Amino acid sequence: MLNEDKVRYMTELAIFEKNKGREMFSINRYFKGDYISGQLFRSFFAYTFSYLLVMLLWVLYRLEDLLGAISFEELTALGKKWGFWYLAGLAAYLLITRTVYARRYDYASRVQIMYSAKLKHLVKRYDRQEKGNHKGGKTV
Repeated sequence: MLNEDKVRYMTELAIFEKNKGREMFSINRYFKGDYISGQLFRSFFAYTFSYLLVMLLWVLYRLEDLLGAISFEELTALGKKWGFWYLAGLAAYLLITRTVYARRYDYASRVQIMYSAKLKHLVKRYDRQEKGNHKGGKTV
């Protein structure tokens, strides 16, 4: 005979695993610092690539003005301005990235703890049923 409570619990766990399992198990393979630093590393390269692409498009759009009427001093001032905006944007982007991925890691850790508690509860129910079946001399 099936225990309806155990079936319900197992179904809950399966749905939980299906909905949140991928992110929960992939994040919790790392320590928090390693996970965040890996995401910061990826964000650094993504931001740098995007910034360079935008700058290339801007230079190509304004190429005639840059070649015709700009002096070396103006060009260095423009380079310093671009460098400042790159560093300021990078710092802001990395700060946002750190905050977002720290929260994701904390959330996944809490979800993992909930999942483990539900799994332990199910195992205890099985153990309790097994002890009850062996005491009565029944086999299932």
